Amino acid sequence: MELSPYVQEKLLPGHKLTDVVEAGLVEEFIKTTRVIALIEVAASECKQGGEQALLIFQTARVPVHSSIDLSIEQIIPIDTNLKCEIDTSSTDVDTDVLVNITSGKLRILFEMPFSQRTNSFVSEILRAAEVIGKRRGPPPEFTWLQPYQQSCSNGPQQEKDTSSTASTVLAGDVDSLAPDARSLGDNEDDKSPELGVNRHSIATGLSPTPIAARESHIKHHMILREDSYTDINEFSVFVGTWNVNGRSPVVGLAQWLSVDDEPPDVYGIGFQELDLNTEAFLFNNTPKEQEWLNAVLNGIHPKAKYQKVRLVRLVGMMLIVLVQEKHLAYVRNVAVDTVGTGIMNKMGNKGAVSVRLDLHSTSICFVNAHLAAHQEELERRNEDHDCIFQRTCFQMNMNINSPPKAIRDHDHIYFLGDMNYRINPCDMNIREVASSADYKILLEYDQLTQQKKQKRIFHKFKEGDITFKPTFKYDVDSDEWDSSEKARQPAWCDRILWFGEVITQHIYRSHQELQISDHKPVSALFTAGVKVIDTRKYRRIYEEVMKKLDKLENEFLPQVTIDTTEIIFGSVKFLQPQTKYLTIANTGQVPVEFEFIKKLNDQSYCKPWLTVRPYMGFIVPGDKCDVSLEVLVDKQTASQLNSGADKLYDILVLHLDGGKDLFITVTGTYERSCFGSSINALVHMNKPFKEVPVARLIDLESSYPKELSEMPYAVPKELWYLVNHLHSHALEVKGIFNYRGLQKEIIEIRTSLDEGVLNDVLPGSVHSVAEALLLFLEALPEPVIPYSLYQAALDSTPNFSLCKEIVSKLPDHHRTVFTYLMAFLKELLNHSGQNELDAKTLALVFGSILLRKPPNQPIDRRISSEAIDRKKQIFIHHFLVNDYE
Repeated sequence: MELSPYVQEKLLPGHKLTDVVEAGLVEEFIKTTRVIALIEVAASECKQGGEQALLIFQTARVPVHSSIDLSIEQIIPIDTNLKCEIDTSSTDVDTDVLVNITSGKLRILFEMPFSQRTNSFVSEILRAAEVIGKRRGPPPEFTWLQPYQQSCSNGPQQEKDTSSTASTVLAGDVDSLAPDARSLGDNEDDKSPELGVNRHSIATGLSPTPIAARESHIKHHMILREDSYTDINEFSVFVGTWNVNGRSPVVGLAQWLSVDDEPPDVYGIGFQELDLNTEAFLFNNTPKEQEWLNAVLNGIHPKAKYQKVRLVRLVGMMLIVLVQEKHLAYVRNVAVDTVGTGIMNKMGNKGAVSVRLDLHSTSICFVNAHLAAHQEELERRNEDHDCIFQRTCFQMNMNINSPPKAIRDHDHIYFLGDMNYRINPCDMNIREVASSADYKILLEYDQLTQQKKQKRIFHKFKEGDITFKPTFKYDVDSDEWDSSEKARQPAWCDRILWFGEVITQHIYRSHQELQISDHKPVSALFTAGVKVIDTRKYRRIYEEVMKKLDKLENEFLPQVTIDTTEIIFGSVKFLQPQTKYLTIANTGQVPVEFEFIKKLNDQSYCKPWLTVRPYMGFIVPGDKCDVSLEVLVDKQTASQLNSGADKLYDILVLHLDGGKDLFITVTGTYERSCFGSSINALVHMNKPFKEVPVARLIDLESSYPKELSEMPYAVPKELWYLVNHLHSHALEVKGIFNYRGLQKEIIEIRTSLDEGVLNDVLPGSVHSVAEALLLFLEALPEPVIPYSLYQAALDSTPNFSLCKEIVSKLPDHHRTVFTYLMAFLKELLNHSGQNELDAKTLALVFGSILLRKPPNQPIDRRISSEAIDRKKQIFIHHFLVNDYE
């Protein structure tokens, strides 16, 4: 029966039918016929194109004879919440399969023929979901589905029983579904599903399930039934943030931390600018950590006893998590991470510190952030936001084989800190309005509010209504706005946002009475629903799962299919990542555990320029796993590719636990760059890097090059362009070598250096050029101070004469480059009154780049990394403060 013409008649003009099937909707074990259609909207009707949805039709008769027989019962948009799974295990008829379609809390079960037609239809749904998942920018709104929603046939019936009829779900509605919504066909809240193995399909005479697979199978099904054996208990969570401007806690903190009648169960307390001292900035050491910790412990609520879960600090950002003593036994899997978003991601003056934990069965993450400052740095703040979410990674249980967790992998997230988002210029007097109680009109110009509305940042996060004065900037020890020469405008820099279900915010406030800083502290009080296991229910369901699993005597070997055995990346450029996907589908009757394993004599399962996520996993029958393969040539890997010692070619070994190995080839073509080339090779290139033949590049990078220039440059021309640009445009720029550049500008600078600098002018801001200079130096295969002299250089730091002797031993071109760089840095220091640089900061930044530990040198655990970094700093510092020619 051809359904396409009848369904197409039901669609609006411009809407395309992608695929359609007939299926049986399973409700209360009764199967009724439905028609499922996958439709796509024209690009002109949505912002970015590619939006698709499922329409589910009721049928007036079977078979369908015309479009009149079809009426829309349900609409499901294809978004990131949607999952579609084939389950061949729960049906008693070998010729049928069960297809689970879930979106948020909505779960629908269909029975379809076991055929290529069904596989093709499910693949189309998954492909549509993958397209949406890769799309950047705001999520789709699906407004084009509203006309179909008005024609749905289930309106009155849905009001009577939301658990027996599928509801129409539009974008953003998933979280609003009733908390007790059940899967169609479930009679009891605690009902355990059938195990994911079709007993009638298992051949006899094979080995029993290995213990590992068996345990994983049990764990998987217990997770599926988590709602059946957990209760939601209310816990109070206090979240506070304060930029203390480098001050010591000379006042008590009770006015901030214990103003509520009842003590909170959990504290998450964040500080920024804990210490503005240069030593804290450079070496992450400060006595103020203990001072402020003591102040917190003395200021928390006196009606309860608390235990510290974890304290984490990066320079001036510190986060303290406390729980009431009675809850400590239920806190597990605590982990921390720090992310610096300063230049080259080395400086921790901006960034975030984070703590994650499991409280009973709910995962909680606290993130304390300090984003880029200044009114005009909106996009840099947005980039800091992206960087924090992308780079924060919690390694669980210190086990490298345990998959790490990102911020968004948690049930509850509290994001706090000095976000530094300002109020955009407007016609009103900002100070006057900020001093009044009418904040609503001023908040319309608040950058964070605007960016969040545009879904550029904090997508799906919530923030309470702001009913307090801006928290920045005040004169210290007063409630007066900034009266300094800069006269900075008021702003709500200090914010608290949250993400997660069953979280209610009761209070969002500032604490004006605390005046020791130019910021006011902010706090929020929440009630959070935490999942607590009911041991009686857990035991009953566990025994039920075990009983059903014990009946399975034999299982097939793991079987998977992969959509390709060859991943081709094409042209790859320095610092420009590319990602492709490999789909692993479990086509067998048993769960599959897979892992990419090392080849013989290899140290890792893949080359260093390749990242595979996830590299191991668990797939139930009928399910699939999309594995991302990202190629990124960076400062660590570029030199090997430039010299021809390595190439973009690798063979991945996909190992199935209890099954066979599969082999996937990864190939690409690397476009060589001056980044990652050696000093000795670059000085002999008298034309743009791109114009040098590959054979000559490889020859120049060899140990004994055959063809050298008669008159090589004193320093690489690319280095000269970078330094000359900074010398011409950045000597008096405040914050040079402290602020990060923009990634797209660094790419443009790299392209310009490789292809030839047009009119001798580099693109991008001076901050991007400064970071490109550091990146160029750090990507050198042999540092300016060669590896052979690294230890001698560290040992010479007590005496400048010894340091000069080390430099005299450098190869000629390396010595010239070193002298050239020192002269440039001294010139920067001659303008320190304008750029606010000092010799210590420059020595720290360049010390870690010009002196690098040899790759194979073992780590001496007797000497701390801080002591080694200090020696590097001292070595460079000698040449910045003493005369040297």
